[in-house]
Amino acid sequence: MSSPSVNPSRLPDVADDAVALARPLDWVGMDRIALPLRVHGADGDTVQVAASIDAAVNLHDAGARGIHMSRLYLRLQDAFAGEALTPAGLRRVLQDMVESQRGLSTAARLTIRYDHLLKRRALASDNAGWKNYPVEIDAVLRDGHLKLAVAFSADYSSTCPASAALSRQLNAERFAEDFANARPLSAGVVGEWLASERGLAATPHAQRSRAQVKVELRTAFDELPFTALIDAVENAVATPVQTAVKREDEQAFAKLNAENLMFCEDAARRVAAALADDPRVERYDVTVSHFESLHAHDAVARVSGAGTRS
Repeated sequence: MSSPSVNPSRLPDVADDAVALARPLDWVGMDRIALPLRVHGADGDTVQVAASIDAAVNLHDAGARGIHMSRLYLRLQDAFAGEALTPAGLRRVLQDMVESQRGLSTAARLTIRYDHLLKRRALASDNAGWKNYPVEIDAVLRDGHLKLAVAFSADYSSTCPASAALSRQLNAERFAEDFANARPLSAGVVGEWLASERGLAATPHAQRSRAQVKVELRTAFDELPFTALIDAVENAVATPVQTAVKREDEQAFAKLNAENLMFCEDAARRVAAALADDPRVERYDVTVSHFESLHAHDAVARVSGAGTRS
């Protein structure tokens, strides 16, 4: 038997009932909506990714019991499927969210999370591998004004300058001990000693570290610059974690670490300088965490500021 047809207009709608404790609400909506999203890849092509989206509008009408939540969900289903995500596209979707509420709302908000994949070349060998960067977009449209912020994290290696200095001192003391009576010294003998186990009395401690970045963007640009911002942060710290690694790559990585000794304070200043010089950045907030191999706690530095370019 076929199901009887249903007339939606005859179904009860308690959303029209009187409101207890009437007042406006800042945001009402849904969190963790699963949606496909098209984004720009590193090569300029668009790729589809799985996204988790929080969507909300304000309830401006104090006398209304609630928003039209199903309208938000249905309009979002195909909102990002046809074209790559851009600031202009976000503005259109947010405006459509406001209009879907038929006077109940004056502002809309989207928070979008997905994994941004970038293919990274090895440091020395002819290899490459994929790295995953969790990213977040927070877009708010209020009274026609778009406010856009992006967040991401990037992992890198940090070698402690103090530990390096202490290690160098022990290496120097062992050299003096082993060659106290060796006269004259030849470059060959010293080179052999340096390449032997005796030539390494101590090693500085290093650890995986993370820069967590949130940036408020100037909306005069056409694209969301995740790849450019990630590149800027990784170039600033100079020791991003690697993907495909052969022996020559590991040696190159060790060399980079020796050339870029840094406390968490140093790393925070490097990242801040890179972001402040980016013309797309209105403001930035950075937290760098060095997950200590010496201590049972983390070393953390935070810095915020405004972009210096107009």
